[in-house]
Amino acid sequence: MNDTRKNLHKHFKQIADLHLRDLFKENPDRFQHFSLEAADLFLDYSKNRITTDTLHQLVRLAESEKVEDKIQAMFAGKPINTTENRPVLHIALRNRSNRPIMVNGIDIMPTVNATLDKIRAFTKKVRAGDWRGFTDKPITDIVNIGIGGSDLGPKMVCHALSAYGANKLQMHFISNIDGTAVVETLKHLNPETTLFIVASKTFTTLETLTNAESARDWLLNKLQDQKAIEKHFVALSTNTEKVKAFGINPDNMFEFWDWVGGRYSVWSSIGLSVALFIGMDKFEEFLSGAYEMDEHFRTAPLTQNMPVILALIGIWYRNFFQWSTYTVLPYDQYLQFLPAYLQQLDMESNGKSMQLDGTPVTEDTGPLLWGGIGTDGQHAFHQLLHQGTTVTPIDFIIPRKSLNPVGKHHDLLFANCLAQSRALMQGKTEEEVYHELTQAGMNKERAKKLAPHKVMPGNRPSNTLMIDKLTPKALGALIALYEHKVFVQGAIWNINSFDQWGVELGKQLANRITPDLTSTTKLEYDASTNGLIERYRE
Repeated sequence: MNDTRKNLHKHFKQIADLHLRDLFKENPDRFQHFSLEAADLFLDYSKNRITTDTLHQLVRLAESEKVEDKIQAMFAGKPINTTENRPVLHIALRNRSNRPIMVNGIDIMPTVNATLDKIRAFTKKVRAGDWRGFTDKPITDIVNIGIGGSDLGPKMVCHALSAYGANKLQMHFISNIDGTAVVETLKHLNPETTLFIVASKTFTTLETLTNAESARDWLLNKLQDQKAIEKHFVALSTNTEKVKAFGINPDNMFEFWDWVGGRYSVWSSIGLSVALFIGMDKFEEFLSGAYEMDEHFRTAPLTQNMPVILALIGIWYRNFFQWSTYTVLPYDQYLQFLPAYLQQLDMESNGKSMQLDGTPVTEDTGPLLWGGIGTDGQHAFHQLLHQGTTVTPIDFIIPRKSLNPVGKHHDLLFANCLAQSRALMQGKTEEEVYHELTQAGMNKERAKKLAPHKVMPGNRPSNTLMIDKLTPKALGALIALYEHKVFVQGAIWNINSFDQWGVELGKQLANRITPDLTSTTKLEYDASTNGLIERYRE
């Protein structure tokens, strides 16, 4: 353990028991000191169990781990994904300055821009009704077939930006290999007016290709001509031969690159469904929001850097308080899929136990991330947040203005968001509860028995991220904020946030087990797996 971490542990012991109530009393300007604005996002991080000294020491930790150098290395196109020897350049996909970004001595921006131009031309055709299906009818429904980042990103963004979507186009998403997902999606669609987007970098992803083949069968069963595939399927891939073998015209294949990880790919051609839904102009606004956050992240000092601040606070809770969970609570119906999206981003990126040099980590890494939307969560799991024995830090996300200003709805939504963060911070003592009960007319004996059950310990930390309004630009900035936060935490933990080898073993075993489900061969797994397969065979 280096001196920076030793000093932080010493500092932690000194302030671990401080209550947020007292911190606010001691510093009336705490909100001003612990708030920050960047890329049209406002962050209030004053309701965290930190002091000015805590923040300074955490920044020193980031400095000791050379976070600034690692940030610059990413933007310079260095192969920071060391296990796959690849650069990490989702930032190039939204590089609105068009400054050169070099990979192996070649500026990749012309290729990125060419792909964006191709997406623009295609989306214009489809949205205008000029792209016709096999029977010469315009497209009315888009079905995105992918999994992981090829599904979670486009689905989340399309839903989040529903207010900006094309009325003539209905969006659908298939990811789960369960046949029900295909059947339930397709049963209400017309094959003559449906366009499928098959998203797989290698065009070999088991779940995606299985679903795509079933969709192709459904289409051909209705249209009875192989030529129909060219009019109703496009591919997001790098494997031209596999795409061609499927029946898709390579002219209708949109490229993306090995320096874009799946969970960072919504900015690439993986975002085609988004561009089709909201139009290319709005899609580029989405890219612009991310670019503004990129520039803030790249240039702002650590003490004023929003992704860095969020990352350091997360490190503080994970490694010093030893809290293993983290909750995201958007107070906006449009953001209902954001927690699931961030779950993959965070847990797939930082769910690692090996350092970059191949030695085991010496401290806990990525937390368990979960969440839900708005007041629904208040009537479901907030009980645990307020009175449970497990403390989970929270990010509240709320727009200042509603896209659907109906009556007092948004006032009530906003008030509930602020009330939750205050209640978690403030709590309520037994004395306060007792006083409330007796003032309301309850007899003293009954009040004394009931009071302990109504105590709220408080001192439960949260951030509040305020968006002025949920626009494509604001959403782009918000997603980029979390991407960079995750990167900084990985940099401090000295892990590779950009591979996902833990996903592979299950895939390998599934490929082995599948033929055994329908064969009579002797099983050579463990007793549990053997027994379950035998029951399946019955």
